[in-house]
Amino acid sequence: MDALRSHLATIQDLRHTAAVLEWDQETHMPEGSAEGRTHQISTVRRLAHELFASGETAQLLDSANARGELDEALILVTRRDLARATRLPADLVAEMAEATSRAKGVWAEARVQSDWSHFAPHLQRILDLSIQKADLLRPVLQEERGPDYTPEPADARYDALLDEYEHGASTADVAEVFRALRAELVPLVEHAASRPPVHDEPLYRYVPEGVQWELGLEVAQQFGYDFARGRQDLSAHPFTTSFGIDDVRITTRVDPNFFPTALYGTLHEAGHALYEQGIDPALARTPLADGTSLGIHESQSRLWENQVGRSRPFWRRHFADFQDRIGTWMDLTADDLWRATNRVQPSLIRVEADEITYHLHVLLRFTLEREMIAGRLDVADVPEAWNTGMQSLLGVTPETAGDGCLQDIHWSLGAIGYFPTYTLGTLISAQLWDAMAQDLGDMEAIIASGEYGAILGWLREHVHRFGRARSGAQILRDATGSDLDPGPWLDYARKKVHAVYGVDGDSWASSLDAMDG
Repeated sequence: MDALRSHLATIQDLRHTAAVLEWDQETHMPEGSAEGRTHQISTVRRLAHELFASGETAQLLDSANARGELDEALILVTRRDLARATRLPADLVAEMAEATSRAKGVWAEARVQSDWSHFAPHLQRILDLSIQKADLLRPVLQEERGPDYTPEPADARYDALLDEYEHGASTADVAEVFRALRAELVPLVEHAASRPPVHDEPLYRYVPEGVQWELGLEVAQQFGYDFARGRQDLSAHPFTTSFGIDDVRITTRVDPNFFPTALYGTLHEAGHALYEQGIDPALARTPLADGTSLGIHESQSRLWENQVGRSRPFWRRHFADFQDRIGTWMDLTADDLWRATNRVQPSLIRVEADEITYHLHVLLRFTLEREMIAGRLDVADVPEAWNTGMQSLLGVTPETAGDGCLQDIHWSLGAIGYFPTYTLGTLISAQLWDAMAQDLGDMEAIIASGEYGAILGWLREHVHRFGRARSGAQILRDATGSDLDPGPWLDYARKKVHAVYGVDGDSWASSLDAMDG
């Protein structure tokens, strides 16, 4: 076991080194350094892959004798990772690292210029490599899931990519989740639209970038984000990256004329970082020192962003401090901002969407990815398909690609199969919140008191500390007593719309009956 741990620690160090290079590329790297950085990242990623996929890893696994549950989990997870790594040639891993490194810079340029044609060839290359990767990994899924695993041929490749982010999930199951959500959410959005509109003008008042930056940092620190083991920087698209349990960094972006961009970007990424900082130190420098699935990871970011950061007691707790430093808010109340940040309004940008319409954005991306991987949608046709989908799902159409199909960084990262985890994580967050309330009591009172340590402590105990030593499904069952269930989040969503739009009980019940009909 000691030899295995030492071997895996070297590999983790290489992976974290690549992550440092990638973080710098997104935050501080000079524009003219892109070509050299591409080769550096490709080299380090290839070396890490070659060392992990080597016969030495297999030999050490075969000779290791577990001394307890953590050792058993380490062997199990490493074997699973090795089964996938040995299917992928080092050249393919290096080529993907090079392709994504180049694509990130091109995406940033194309987004500013709203020029899909500039980014399209890079996405095509990433798609081609992703399909190669999926075809190599499909036999591993078949072996793990057994003879009863018979996916639709068109979805078999997407299953292999999705499994990277949400182990055990299937395209068909995710599609069924979205089908059920769409049936509930579209009428809910229509119902909100039928009510008197929520006044959201305060969100668009000018707030200096420095003020927004400081307020976000202060709230993240109050949540428990440890700035002695992390930092925040600016990037084109907010993200979290970990170089180990003791170095977890976040980014955000700031719009001086739309306050939620920076605040909720910071709170979302702080939720991710709190998870990574809370992993048991005994798992450091092993494959277990990571989030167990992206669904669980997103449950943490969405919980802090929404259940906490978009709650009425949060705004009542922090508003006086915000108001003191934001001169244009002196005529407002905490409830004015709470209602404004929770208005239900179809919009163009996913990361700025309200909690209800957000999942229609994710559904669109999942649908387009599924179609591209299945070969039914050409890269050149993505802008038209995107606009058609936005109109169908949300009733809005972007005027530019920058506000449309170029708004997210994920495709340039090669993260195809990632988007569904935003919605899966949101559903999980509601299940965890309900379980937390059973243990801790009145959650609104806890938020109102600013005792965020109680929330963080519960999450540390039931989610964070396990890293990958427990599966996402096991963590969810142990913490909540059930498997994935959309019910708690849908109940939360209905109550939120009810509260924000001031529907009385009788008319609300009637409207729900009408929606059910």
